[in-house]
Amino acid sequence: MIFSHISDTHLGLVQYGSEERAQDVYDSFNQSIDTSIKDHVDFVLFAGDIFHVPNPNGTAIVQMANGLKRLKQNGIDSFFILGEHDISRIRTTPIPYVYHNLEFSKYIGQGKPFEYKGILFAGFDKIRKPEIPQYEEKFAEVDKAAQNHSGHKILVLHQGITEFNKFAGEIQSTDLPKNFTYYAMGHLHDKDIKNFNHLNGPIAYPGSIESTTSEGIKETHKGFFEVDISGAEAKPNWIELDTRPQLSFKTEYDELTKTIDEISQKIVDFQKKPIIEVKIQGEHIETDIIQAQIARLNSLALRCFWRISTKQVSDSSVFLDRPNVIDDEMYRLSVSALGSEESANFAIKELLPVLTSGEIKEASQMIYENFEKFKKEKK
Repeated sequence: MIFSHISDTHLGLVQYGSEERAQDVYDSFNQSIDTSIKDHVDFVLFAGDIFHVPNPNGTAIVQMANGLKRLKQNGIDSFFILGEHDISRIRTTPIPYVYHNLEFSKYIGQGKPFEYKGILFAGFDKIRKPEIPQYEEKFAEVDKAAQNHSGHKILVLHQGITEFNKFAGEIQSTDLPKNFTYYAMGHLHDKDIKNFNHLNGPIAYPGSIESTTSEGIKETHKGFFEVDISGAEAKPNWIELDTRPQLSFKTEYDELTKTIDEISQKIVDFQKKPIIEVKIQGEHIETDIIQAQIARLNSLALRCFWRISTKQVSDSSVFLDRPNVIDDEMYRLSVSALGSEESANFAIKELLPVLTSGEIKEASQMIYENFEKFKKEKK
């Protein structure tokens, strides 16, 4: 038996305000669905952050519906939980619930264990850090159910594990129920997998299916896991998706012309126009000259960014230990500045994604509704 483990699809993300980047996300999602159908997987797990914002646009909603419909047409069931990007404190009914109600997919994020084809499942939606202590009892309940089950046991979570990313970590691996044979994770955008002696199976992050703004521009590989559970152990197999290349280069100002020549030669035969970043070091820099050189890449790249950095800054140890997920560091700083995890969560996890998508009216409505809720709570 094989299943697909897909996470952080972020449908509806419009990076850099580019329609091409919005389509890139849909293309990657459809690749993951097509591959799952072609490989005859038995079911698909979506581990949260299905959409980029809690109130996605119509295209994103239809893309997800079409993907789930195609799975159903090929006899493949699917299950999902919600990530922080899917959940709004303002809107009471998350959009993905529609797919559950229409029986396109099954929502499993309430932490209730159930059996399917001899497998025990348990799933939890994104748990905010202040709420984690109250989930200790729920984790104990599902762990007991897993201990009493003879077949495979799969736990689906959208959380940061400290051993994978200390900046984005909300819980430790020792906090997890120990009797599951596979931990299907979402939230962290880089692919990673680890085994721990105190757990009965691997913790696996497939990462996001496309690069998001918070990840920066870097050469990376995106995809999902197909997991073989035919034997006693769960065996994840990495499936790489064909995504748009993103490349970052460093150069000295005096070598800029040569570097642009080299970049041009490198990307001229790319099937998809890449996203390029050029970091320039040097003194007595003339921006007009830089812009003229960068313009030579415009016909070869989808987007080309450049910035000036000094050696002192770029070599600083501050950057050697920076968080992999910029959003999580922004959240941490916002908590410090605002003095409230609730306010920081609204600002960074709910309002900021809407603003970066250019939905100003929607953002204004969210602020108004949040303010009205705040007034009622203060009465």
